[in-house]
Amino acid sequence: MSKLKLAIQKNGRLSEKSLKLLEECGIKISNGTRKLKAVSSNFPLEILFLRDDDIPQYVEQGVADIGIIGLNEVLEQKKNIDLVQKLGFAQCRLSLAIPKEETYNGIQFFENKKVATSYPEILSNYFQENNINAQIEKIGGSVEIAPGIGLSDGIFDIISTGSTLLTNGLKEVETVLESEAVLISSQNLSDENQEILNKLLFRINAVKEASESKYILLNAPNENLEKIINLLPGMKSPTVLPLAESGWSSIHSVIKEDKFWEVIENLKNEGAQGILVLEIEKMIL
Repeated sequence: MSKLKLAIQKNGRLSEKSLKLLEECGIKISNGTRKLKAVSSNFPLEILFLRDDDIPQYVEQGVADIGIIGLNEVLEQKKNIDLVQKLGFAQCRLSLAIPKEETYNGIQFFENKKVATSYPEILSNYFQENNINAQIEKIGGSVEIAPGIGLSDGIFDIISTGSTLLTNGLKEVETVLESEAVLISSQNLSDENQEILNKLLFRINAVKEASESKYILLNAPNENLEKIINLLPGMKSPTVLPLAESGWSSIHSVIKEDKFWEVIENLKNEGAQGILVLEIEKMIL
């Protein structure tokens, strides 16, 4: 049987989160993560551990069928690959930063300035869209030191917490791109490998839906039942069961993580009691 070849970062945060996703999908990796290749013992998947900036090229060339990589690398390299799905982890942003003592009054600050970056393609497109004429200095690493050594007037780089900027006397002034891990694929997948990919996507979506949702149980007074049900649409509609105590019902439902506290407050206002919230391991829609 054919095996789908998946390329992931060989080490680092993106590697760890990619392997965790596979684990949550029930996919067992048999021979560890310290080698260049690993094989799943219970799913037709072969893992290739590569440098993250090599993954788009290898997927384009068919060395790997699919890959997990940051959206920033996909947009920077512009390879002939398909972006299959955003995965919702390894979020970061690509931003412009300048020395903290500089006064910033908008994007026109960068007119005729030098900007150091490892992502010249993304930055060039951004400046063109904003009619900014700037000189882009491409450097491979330690971008944040460029202004301090006189190489540039500012930088364009990945920012997670901003602590590295502060250490180097810089401040963030413009967010250009919100990035996260994405799944990419070759444009020439065989029918058999496309079928395996579809099965993998089914598992990924079940894990992703579960991570973004909570299972909620509560007791509701019957006089407010309709109002409470309207606050809890669930996957189709909430489950309502009568309690032993007259005039009360138990409601079971699912709510999205991003609306959790707002919904809880509204439920309390409508008389809901005994609210129990549980993690969801998998959710099949």
